[in-house]
Amino acid sequence: FNWGEYIDPDLIKKFEAETGIKVVYETFDSNEAMLTKIQSGSTPYDVVVPSDYMIKKMKKLDLLKKLDHNKLEGFDNIDKQFINLSFDPNNDYSVPYFWGTLGIVYNKTKVPGDLKFEKWDDLWDARLENNILLIDGAREMMGIALQTQGYSLNEKDVAIVKDAGKFLKTLMPNAKAIIADEMKTYMIQGEANIAVTFSGEASKMLSENEDLAYVVPSEGTNLWFDNIVIPKTVGNKEGAYAFINFMLRPEIAAKNAQYVGYATPNKDAIALLPEDITSDESFYPSEEAMEKMEVYENLGTDLLSLYNDLFLEAKIFRN
Repeated sequence: FNWGEYIDPDLIKKFEAETGIKVVYETFDSNEAMLTKIQSGSTPYDVVVPSDYMIKKMKKLDLLKKLDHNKLEGFDNIDKQFINLSFDPNNDYSVPYFWGTLGIVYNKTKVPGDLKFEKWDDLWDARLENNILLIDGAREMMGIALQTQGYSLNEKDVAIVKDAGKFLKTLMPNAKAIIADEMKTYMIQGEANIAVTFSGEASKMLSENEDLAYVVPSEGTNLWFDNIVIPKTVGNKEGAYAFINFMLRPEIAAKNAQYVGYATPNKDAIALLPEDITSDESFYPSEEAMEKMEVYENLGTDLLSLYNDLFLEAKIFRN
């Protein structure tokens, strides 16, 4: 159970050919939709790929199997900076899959020359009216509003969060649309000039249109991690470990990273990737840049509802 377009389909065929295991592959479009399906127990998924904050929530809800590290082959290929993170100390329940950032893609030939989008604040430039594609995500857009004002994207002070919601409304005149999957096509075909999107999506856009650039604003951004877990509803535990071990192989992880476009946490896979990919700090940022990045925390039901409500109000305000 994985995100859409988040694995090289040739690798599934290769895994099936090597192991004789038939893979049934289904996708979800949000962590919350995935959680609902897992909680229902209607499908005994063997492998699921949730994001960092959701893993913490799934652990709390007792939905995950504790991993037997003796059955993991290649876990030591993972770079140490991506293991033992706050959402899963000791990686008792998760194996890193991909990581990345949220940033800005822009067409270098179609925006004012003095705008390099080095700050989130540049999105509010009055010259960009009806020009920006915004990502359809409450945590992402509220996070941008908060970080632009110097706060954490995990801000818990209700008054500050509400002010950020008001501030986000002031961005809406510059929004061309608030969308998800269609963003990639619009940017590649030049139907839009600026987009707020994830690094992997940006990578695909840049590969199709040489006029595009991707930047991570200096105020900081979301540093996210998607990880492989085994849910308690697992039907084929040995198959799950076989699949995880297959994806941990450096040559497999490298091929997957080139197809998907996101950064791999597999250090041995990085060594196999072209230098023009691994040397690009927009996609493999420096340690200094990463110090300003934040991982989403589980805000709790009430605060998450507030974030969602304020984002919805901003969307309605735009219309």
